[in-house]
Amino acid sequence: MSVPYLLILLRFLLGPVVVLLSFVLGEQSTYIVLFLMYVGLFSDIFDGIIARKMKIDTEKMRRLDSQTDLIFWLCIAWSCYIIYPQIIREKWIGVLALLAMEGLCYLTSFIKFKKETCTHAFVSKMWGITLLVAFTSMLGFAYGGWILTICIVLGLISQVDVILITLILKKWTHDVPSFYHAILIRKGVSFKKSKYLNS
Repeated sequence: MSVPYLLILLRFLLGPVVVLLSFVLGEQSTYIVLFLMYVGLFSDIFDGIIARKMKIDTEKMRRLDSQTDLIFWLCIAWSCYIIYPQIIREKWIGVLALLAMEGLCYLTSFIKFKKETCTHAFVSKMWGITLLVAFTSMLGFAYGGWILTICIVLGLISQVDVILITLILKKWTHDVPSFYHAILIRKGVSFKKSKYLNS
């Protein structure tokens, strides 16, 4: 198995581990979970870089990477809820809206293309950064507040972007930077993707 696939596997396994640690250790697991979250983050960064260097960044790998990301970050969110349920409950409407929109993204894609979404869109990447900051704030400082609010708002925006991408595209495509780029793809207009921002 190549290094990129091993990094994806590592991230996939880390998800259940952080949930288990949270159940067993409670608040005593916060810094361990925080550390493992960053291990997962760096595995996500480097699997793409290494795959491109090795020229094995195929559709299959991109899809596997995308679904592993979803599982990993859902596990981190679950872990945060186990450790600090009151922080999540303070924003329960926004959190439920995020989960509902995430489900709608997948439902839209499956209905139209019989495949899951795999856009790796720019706004989704920005949301990923706010997720990282929000989870770091919760795990490291037991604080959600305005940081979590911004994360929820940007998450909803990113999911609307993904749904628009799915609706605009004529055929399933991975790595679409935004709904504007989906319009360009639909019109047959070529554009250059950023190897750093859309990977």
